[in-house]
Amino acid sequence: MLLSRSYAPSADLAAYVRRHYVFHAPLPDDFVLIDKLMSETAIIRILLQGDWAAETGPDQWSNFGPIPLMGPNGIPWRVRVRGPFLVVGVAIRPGGWASLFAEPARLIADGARPLMGLWGDLGERLYRDVAAAPDDHAVVEAIERVLRLRLATYCGPPPSAAMAAFEKIAREDSTIPVARAAQQVGLSVRQFERQCYASFGHSPKVILRRSRFLDMAQAMRGFSEPSAEQLAALRYFDQSHRNREFRHFFQLTPGQFDKVTTPLFTAGLKLRADGLA
Repeated sequence: MLLSRSYAPSADLAAYVRRHYVFHAPLPDDFVLIDKLMSETAIIRILLQGDWAAETGPDQWSNFGPIPLMGPNGIPWRVRVRGPFLVVGVAIRPGGWASLFAEPARLIADGARPLMGLWGDLGERLYRDVAAAPDDHAVVEAIERVLRLRLATYCGPPPSAAMAAFEKIAREDSTIPVARAAQQVGLSVRQFERQCYASFGHSPKVILRRSRFLDMAQAMRGFSEPSAEQLAALRYFDQSHRNREFRHFFQLTPGQFDKVTTPLFTAGLKLRADGLA
């Protein structure tokens, strides 16, 4: 059983943080769960319990310390966890990425880095304070204290209004042509692509294509209105196009995906459907 709780950021951090999460699964000690994660944003994951690893090559599993910064995914990332787990997550808004991190998001997309290596003492403090927090309220307070310190000491650029606007567009209209999206956010296509790579980690085309796939997967898991699957299916040119997209993103046909068990991926879809991811 996967239990998840999520919390909105404080108003002064809303341009930088999409959501705070607490994931808890009281699994048996010898239980091994292998699934895929697909995040539309970079996420700081604070691993408080459980033996976590990500597949960095065929059957090669690696971890990135107790507090990895995991980049946004162009395709799902295979992960493994042994035993019961407790994970705290902080989803970073693309528009606020450059305010918190020195490197462009492209360098961490589809990968991960130890946060302590990027933030030094602040990363260590974040892990220590969250681990010592007695409840969810204290967890969020601990996270936000460190985020405010990072913003004050790093002094990066202000949040990007154009990237914030595109984050909303990609969620609400994943079939929009790239040129039209660029026009709506007030950038040339070239500027738009460059800023998407720097803030989202991927090209505008990949961002929209991923959103369309997640819309479809969300409907297939039953997290939308009954007519939503039909509407989502119309977003693909034909059945073969739909099959190609599912094979690209999940290495399965839509029929196979409909039958496979994906507890971590499905939990993410549910949060997304509820507007919490």
